[in-house]
Amino acid sequence: MCTQPAQPNLLIRPDEVERFDRGGGVATVPYVGKWNSEKAVITTGQTVFQPGTGLPLHSHNVEESVLILEGEATAEIDGEFFDLEVGQATWVPAGIPHRFFNRGEGVMRIYWVYGGRDVTRTITATGETFEHLSASDKGGAPTS
Repeated sequence: MCTQPAQPNLLIRPDEVERFDRGGGVATVPYVGKWNSEKAVITTGQTVFQPGTGLPLHSHNVEESVLILEGEATAEIDGEFFDLEVGQATWVPAGIPHRFFNRGEGVMRIYWVYGGRDVTRTITATGETFEHLSASDKGGAPTS
């Protein structure tokens, strides 16, 4: 039995991936992206939110789809709020302000897919733009 598929294929084991601490009780587990694939044209991973935490309102230079894996989420997309549960998903076009936060009492986990390999995040409040998962890509914080 093989432990890894032949290159350029990837097998991601989340427990073996180094987490990216975004601060304030939010951590990201990167799956597929330019850091581990020369051929991938998407960027994927999951983000874990402790109770009462979220990310600031932001937009990306590429489209994004988010699937709720665990917990209770609220999504703010282009000024509207939506309560989401496990198995529900969103799609947000490039340039649209959005954010997700944990409205439940337990951990919330999301799986995200970006439609590109060179992803940026622009914080709506400040206009600051930086590379996704760079040292500047922090901002996890309590939502209250």
